[in-house]
Amino acid sequence: MAHRVTGVLIFFFLFVHVLDTALVRVSPEDYDKVVATYKTPLVAVLEYGLVAAILFHALNGLRVIAVDFWSQGPRYQKQMFWAVAIVWGALMLGAIYPVLGHAAREVFGS
Repeated sequence: MAHRVTGVLIFFFLFVHVLDTALVRVSPEDYDKVVATYKTPLVAVLEYGLVAAILFHALNGLRVIAVDFWSQGPRYQKQMFWAVAIVWGALMLGAIYPVLGHAAREVFGS
């Protein structure tokens, strides 16, 4: 279920991204306003959520491929899920500062 939810979330992000990028041709001033909102701490938290969704979707996708195409895949799917969860958690911990560092400095000061 989480794989499907993250896939839908990523799709909606891409849809909004195409729309806001297309805005540059229609109204550059409005595009600049939209881009300015992307520099807020709230959007940084949403970006972190996007990183989480993409990373989980990618790692779990590899697990799904292994379950489908490896003859021993169904037998080890539970262990592979926990491996995905551990790798995802470790990578998300590593992504905290690069993604949320600017927002933390803006909220709490340098």
